[in-house]
Amino acid sequence: MSTETITLADDVFELNVTQLPPKLKHPTIFERFDMLQPGEAFRILNDHDPKPLYYQLIAERGNIFSWTYLEKGPVWWKVQIKKLDTEKGETIGEIAAKDIRKAEVFKKYGIDFCCGGKKSLKEVCEEKGLDVAAVEADLNAGSITSNVPVMNFDKWDPDFLADYIFNQHHKYYYTEEPTISGLVNKVADHHGDSENTLLMVRSVYNVLVKELTTHFMKEEKIVFPFIKALMLASRTGDRSLLEQQMSITEPIRIMESDHEAAGDLLKQIRTLTNDYTPPASACNSYRFMYKKLEELEQDLHQHIHLENNVLFPKALALEKELRKSL
Repeated sequence: MSTETITLADDVFELNVTQLPPKLKHPTIFERFDMLQPGEAFRILNDHDPKPLYYQLIAERGNIFSWTYLEKGPVWWKVQIKKLDTEKGETIGEIAAKDIRKAEVFKKYGIDFCCGGKKSLKEVCEEKGLDVAAVEADLNAGSITSNVPVMNFDKWDPDFLADYIFNQHHKYYYTEEPTISGLVNKVADHHGDSENTLLMVRSVYNVLVKELTTHFMKEEKIVFPFIKALMLASRTGDRSLLEQQMSITEPIRIMESDHEAAGDLLKQIRTLTNDYTPPASACNSYRFMYKKLEELEQDLHQHIHLENNVLFPKALALEKELRKSL
C-alpha cells in the first residue's frame, strides 16, 4: 500500500481513495479494515459517495462495523469505518429480540434496532451523543407500552420462525403492495406537477418494490429451505446433506446487505414525506398513501429485526454446531 494515500488525522488513519488505482481501491480498503482490532477505526476520503462499498463490506465481512459520514459532498466524502467491539455488552438487536416492546424506546431515541442491531447500546449512545444511563433507565422502566404482540421469538426454533416470517411479513407485503403502489401512482399523477417531492417518493418507492420482490424470492427459494434443512439434520442426526451444500454464511450476508439497502430506501421515503406528515391541503388519497407507507415501514422494520437479530444468528449457530461432527 502506498504511504502517499494514508495520513494520520486525530490518531485515526485516513485513506485518500482517489490516489489509488481503480482496481486497488476496494482491496486496499478491505485490507485496512481487516487490520483493525475491535473498537478501532479508519477513515476514507473520496470524491463521490462510497455507499456501494458499504454494501460490499456487509456482504463480505458481515454487519460488524459502523459507518459514519464526517463529510457528505459536494466535493469530498469522508467516512469513518469502525470495527464493532462485541465485548462492549449486549447489542441493540439482542435487547429487542428478548422484548420487542423495547424497540419503542429505541425509536424514541432514533436508534436503529433492525439494520443497526449488531452494535452495543454503549456504542450507539457514543455515536449519537446520547446519555447511556438515561436510555438504560427508559429500557428498564417497566412501563413500556406497544401494540406489537409480546412473543418470545428468541425461544422459537429457526424453521418455525422462518414460517412465521413468511406468513406474517411476506404475505403482508404481497397483499398490501398492489394497494400502496396504486396509491403512490395515483397521488403522483394527480399532484406531481405541483409537488415534485411526490415524484421523488414514487421513484424511491419503485426501487424499494423491485428490491423487495427479488429479496423475498431469494429468502423463499434459498435461505428458508436451507434453514429447514439444518433443522431436519439436527432432529434426525442425518448430516449427509450438509456435506453437499455450501455454508449458509454467504447467503445470510447477502440478505443482510439487502436489508441495509431497503433500510436506506425507507429512510429516504421518510425524509421526503416529512415523517409521513401530509400537508394541510392533502386529499384523502394523499393522506391514505402516507398512512400505508408508514405501516409498510413499520412492518419491514419488524421483519428485518426478526431476521438480522434472531433468525440468522440462530441459523449460523446451528450450522456451526452441526458441521463440527462432519
